[in-house]
Amino acid sequence: MEFSKLAELCEKLEKTRKRNVMIETVARFISGLEKSEVRPVCDMLLGKSASASELGKGLGWESIKKVVLKVTGLKESEFWKFFKETGDLGETTKIAFEKRKIAPVSLHPRQLTVEEVWAILHKISEISGKGANERKEKLLEGLLNRCGPTEAKLLVKILTGEMRTGFKGEMLKNSLAKAFGISEEEIERAVGVMADISEVAARIAEKGKDAISSLQISTFQPVEPMLAQIAKDVQEALSLHGGQTSFEFKLDGARIQLHKKGSIVKVFSRSLKDVSVCLPEIVEKVQEIKAEEAILDGEVIAVDQHGNPLPFQYLLRRFRREMEVPKIVKGIFLKLQLFDVLYVDGQVTTNLPYLQRREKLLNLIPPDCIVPAMITSSKKEAEEFLNEAIKQGHEGLVAKALHGKYLLGSRSELWLKIKPVLEPLDLVIVGAEWGHGRRARYLSDYYLGALDEKTGKFEIVGKTFKGLSDKELEQMTKRLIDLKISEEGRTVWVKPEIVVEVFYNEIQKSPKYPCGMALRFARINRIREEKTAEQADTLQKLRKIFESQRKIY
Repeated sequence: MEFSKLAELCEKLEKTRKRNVMIETVARFISGLEKSEVRPVCDMLLGKSASASELGKGLGWESIKKVVLKVTGLKESEFWKFFKETGDLGETTKIAFEKRKIAPVSLHPRQLTVEEVWAILHKISEISGKGANERKEKLLEGLLNRCGPTEAKLLVKILTGEMRTGFKGEMLKNSLAKAFGISEEEIERAVGVMADISEVAARIAEKGKDAISSLQISTFQPVEPMLAQIAKDVQEALSLHGGQTSFEFKLDGARIQLHKKGSIVKVFSRSLKDVSVCLPEIVEKVQEIKAEEAILDGEVIAVDQHGNPLPFQYLLRRFRREMEVPKIVKGIFLKLQLFDVLYVDGQVTTNLPYLQRREKLLNLIPPDCIVPAMITSSKKEAEEFLNEAIKQGHEGLVAKALHGKYLLGSRSELWLKIKPVLEPLDLVIVGAEWGHGRRARYLSDYYLGALDEKTGKFEIVGKTFKGLSDKELEQMTKRLIDLKISEEGRTVWVKPEIVVEVFYNEIQKSPKYPCGMALRFARINRIREEKTAEQADTLQKLRKIFESQRKIY
């Protein structure tokens, strides 16, 4: 199949927001594919960031821009003009190709096929060593020279992972079920076990339903983890779980999946990447568990020398600097906290109820490596347990239904996360960035400031693009432009006059801003037109909230 047909499909998906229409459209498209085309199409529909295949890995934004400019002959100033209009690299590439000043140069006059593009993108991801970037760019140049505007747009979107068609992995499961006449539950289970929807699709296309019916969990093949929904408080969790449930501490760490077979241990991240080299002391700890084979689910948290939890940012250093791990290990201590067992010595345990899985976990590893839990039917006891979690520096609780199975890859009410509600803050917008995609015309990503009473200056305490409607964004953009002090790239710095009410999950210690604090998951609730900047909340108030977060109840 020509790559242009896949590009046309993505254009159709962009033009509708009706979920059922998208599912049906993709199902029909997949039904018309050759067996060998199914995996490439599924991978490229999801893009680099959402598929299991790291298509075109190593080609960054700057490299893509460089090749687009070379192929089209556009000046960089023209490119930035189009980008400011669209806020999207794929859309900008399409415009660049429509206005290209250099005629296409290609040794392959025939049209690109989906299999050919997929194979070259894989080849790009495998290139390493000296001169790797130049070789990657050369392959991309060859592809783009054979693309029309719509194909070039799709190719760039695949490389950046910014598909913006509205078609997600969950919808692809529905489309596959329709295309192959298999139940959504069977597709869901297979994807949970394989953690690769494109591979599941390819197997079904090749051998039918039987190709996935016998799939089983096995060590060193990471599976999709179970996820939690949200409950507003402990009472709602108790009600949804039949009046009694297990509450576990919710940690501010990195989700990990541990696989052990004999003396070999591998650690996989939330995105199912092998991160064993980043966590040597965790690998060593898991080698001590009382099982020959096991797959365990849990978190790793950063702690100080006294065992107190540190903010998530400290943990991130381990994953971002693989080559420096030996040096970083000395300064960042890690603590392993497990909460589930999916497989142990030949037995798949995902279908066992929570209580049985918890008992198996307690028999496998020392108690200090297991997330604290409490089974109760009492709201008062649950709130006291939540208070204790916050006091110890954790995020909150996760309620787990006592009868619940471990549902691979599902976000289920069997698990409910509960976090304390903090009072909203009135903060001042001190800067903003131009948005992307449909928000490209708006200043839509806001820097939030709190007044430092000692200096009289507004200190940045967070950043958010969430909360305002398109109409509010349009009005806010006009106001901010009128208040502009200076502009640096895509960032506009403004006079501190507009006050907004901000919701957030917590205030964290953070090295990101000079004040040493940052709001986590900030979102604007409303614009406080009646307030002046001088009436906004102060840095001193934020510090008090930061200190009192551990005493919510």
